[in-house]
Amino acid sequence: MGLFALTKTVIKSVLRRPATIKYPFGPKRPYYKGARGSIKQDITKCIFCGLCEKKCPTGALSVNRDKKEWTIDRLRCITCGYCTEICPKKCLTMEPDYKPPVTGRKKETYKNT
Repeated sequence: MGLFALTKTVIKSVLRRPATIKYPFGPKRPYYKGARGSIKQDITKCIFCGLCEKKCPTGALSVNRDKKEWTIDRLRCITCGYCTEICPKKCLTMEPDYKPPVTGRKKETYKNT
């Protein structure tokens, strides 16, 4: 009986498509409702209040009011969405997209001139 069950499983696996995709070369994944994705910043609306920096549990955000700079470390960000909820001007949004893979730590800095 064990050989029959094993043969049945092997045949099913051979006849089906793989469950995974070849990221980033495969077809685009559909974004499901409620998917968090990544944080997008509209720097023109930002008032540099620093509430997002204080609310971030991992310290991935930093705000410099004097220089009018907003910085995010994408590798530290856990996309919890707390910063988007607390932002008074709603300049932070969660976009359902995925960033390309990275090989090193790089911070993204946005400046308002």
